[in-house]
Amino acid sequence: MNDTATNTTATTTTENDGPAPRALTDQELSQLLRQQQFGVLASVRSTGHPHLSTVLYDWSPEERVLRISSTADRLKVRQLRRDPHASLHVSGPDVWSFAVAEGSAEIVDPADTAGPGEQPLPDRRVVILIRVSRLYGTALDIPAQD
Repeated sequence: MNDTATNTTATTTTENDGPAPRALTDQELSQLLRQQQFGVLASVRSTGHPHLSTVLYDWSPEERVLRISSTADRLKVRQLRRDPHASLHVSGPDVWSFAVAEGSAEIVDPADTAGPGEQPLPDRRVVILIRVSRLYGTALDIPAQD
């Protein structure tokens, strides 16, 4: 039997008629951070793996600083004391937009700077300050359907 096989490779392509994601400007990123209150904070575990925590934050665009309140005994605080690399991911008003703020974290314990007679914050509260060195994110501008 002398069959000759034809070697054909099927190439499948898909056509995407929609718009491509666009990078958000610094102003749009800052606005998105101001409009939202909750984000996902990423810190680095001792194994090198990311640790994610949903947090309530405050964004100061003038200072380019994020402030997050936590308690001193939380895992994220212990990790950021060891390795200050941090990122905060914030979702936009739709599933297609987001902002990420990256920077170096500092743990500020008000008990360390309390004056004589001043009471520390309850529950050993600390403030995580992230000095943002990089902002990035995208949006997908989808035309309205008629």
